[in-house]
Amino acid sequence: MTTIITVLTEGYADWETALLNAVARSFYGVETRFATPGGAHVTSSGGLKVTPDLAVEDIDVSAIDALVVNGGSAWSQDDAPDIATVLVAARDAGKVVAGICDATLALAKAGLLDDIEHTSNSAENLPPTGYQGADHYQDQPSAVVAGKIVTAPGTAPVSFMAGVMQSLGLRDGNLDYYLGLHAAEHFDPSRRADRSRGAI
Repeated sequence: MTTIITVLTEGYADWETALLNAVARSFYGVETRFATPGGAHVTSSGGLKVTPDLAVEDIDVSAIDALVVNGGSAWSQDDAPDIATVLVAARDAGKVVAGICDATLALAKAGLLDDIEHTSNSAENLPPTGYQGADHYQDQPSAVVAGKIVTAPGTAPVSFMAGVMQSLGLRDGNLDYYLGLHAAEHFDPSRRADRSRGAI
């Protein structure tokens, strides 16, 4: 069975991986598990309390298909969790590794973004980590998929979900239809009127 482990921290941003885990588990039968530094209970920015399945330190990358890191304020703190070892191990084992919002800081610190295309919340977000990938930064509002590394700004949970599912080889017509439903929210009704008059 395909397995995704999502790393959560205290104050994690609820919305960033909610769609990914819900779609993966409910519609594709993927096993979704959750890990925290030290196996500690955590509370999201919205107050959702989570009891993790395991500690980050106990993740066996050989037993998973994707390691996803949820964003949140913890990653930009001086005492941010150091999860570089498991990130590098997952990357080296050919697993999907994904980070959204400030979780991209953890990927940058681990050296995963030094030589591939990637994104984050802004171009200024990652250089303080000391990473060497600034020339590969993509300034865009949606997720970037580079091989099996997926990154996204915190405002892009839908394309992040799609990027991870695609990297797992699970993108299909049903997922494309689901993405279309979400995209409809951002459709500008005035453009419909313009098109009806022949405008592009």
